[in-house]
Amino acid sequence: MKIKDYDDNGLFENKKKKKSKVRHVETHIDLPDDTPEVGGEYGQPENMLDTWGLAKQEATLVRKKRKRFLRFGIAILAVILVVLSVFNFLPAILPGFFKRTNIELFVEKKVNLEYDDTYRVVNYYCADLMSEPDPASERITQVLYNEPVVLLEDTGVNDYVKIRTTDGIEGYIKSFRLTDDTDSVEPDLHEYKLIVSDTYKNVMSHANNGTLITKVMMNTVLYADVKRDGVYQVALPNGDKGWIGSSGVIELGTREDTNKVSCRYFVSSVLSQSNATYIVNGLTQKGMSVNGLVYVCADVNGVKLPRSMKEQALQGTEVELQYDVVTGDLLLESIEPGDLVFLKSPYSDSNEIYEMAVCTDTGVLLMVSNAKTTIRLRNFKATDDIAARIVSVRRIFME
Repeated sequence: MKIKDYDDNGLFENKKKKKSKVRHVETHIDLPDDTPEVGGEYGQPENMLDTWGLAKQEATLVRKKRKRFLRFGIAILAVILVVLSVFNFLPAILPGFFKRTNIELFVEKKVNLEYDDTYRVVNYYCADLMSEPDPASERITQVLYNEPVVLLEDTGVNDYVKIRTTDGIEGYIKSFRLTDDTDSVEPDLHEYKLIVSDTYKNVMSHANNGTLITKVMMNTVLYADVKRDGVYQVALPNGDKGWIGSSGVIELGTREDTNKVSCRYFVSSVLSQSNATYIVNGLTQKGMSVNGLVYVCADVNGVKLPRSMKEQALQGTEVELQYDVVTGDLLLESIEPGDLVFLKSPYSDSNEIYEMAVCTDTGVLLMVSNAKTTIRLRNFKATDDIAARIVSVRRIFME
């Protein structure tokens, strides 16, 4: 498109329309020769600084955006540098400055590893410890999940290895029930020690709506690194992690032991195992013996006992039984709740210990059923056969 304009002689001429440009107030403009002099009808030019308090840059009609972007970029860079300093540079540098101080935040935790490469850890809820590398041999006891044991020998027979428990019992166990990763039982690698006080607890893959990883039984010891409302994240054999609810769990320092409590807590733990399936020298709800029940329930409540019945018959204090002076019958009140009662065989006159029971109330014993299938409560009287079979009574817990 062309527009008309005047030439030097006052005639119109066609010129190409030039592209318009943004013109700034401070830009000098050449006016035509016939423009009235300054001070004429257009008035005097205003000084923007004196009149309006505006600097040259502020008086322009359109600002350049380049400096605005530059300032924004500098601000973003500053934020990034601050974040990097807080999360990367400072944690790496500051411990060096405070390493020899008593400031708790920068005191390095001492790590003393307890287990060398001769140790293994049980990776199943419990595993049978046999007298020979043969599943048909005698079950000596069981070892619980996450329990450390010493590897003594790889027999090469029926996939059994010979091990020794931390309380000195030797026997044979299936090799696939063990792992050589001991990180899950090293106290100084973790923050909390947990002891299962319920009959069992579920270990889940997530804190909420997770899947079941395994069940752990009473007296199982786990170590945790994270504690949230109602849950712990626990270390598992083979380097795995899981979540366990806080109810039915005793929290301790990683090198602390459970404090001894009163007898009623022991009795409560014992009663929780009532009606458990009976197996010889079993330790769990899925297969329990009376001596196994006493071992785990006493340990949970702060008393260390041997695992075998014969050794338990030597623990605690001997109870002197009392008898009626007229009838000669046993006074049932002389056997208190929590006492361990050892009985001879009903089929022999020998006073050798044949079985054991736990008194849970006056005249009530928790013992193996007559059918040898479960552990059940049984009432007895002073005139019953059970009273006549009592060989010894041992008191472990005092009120």
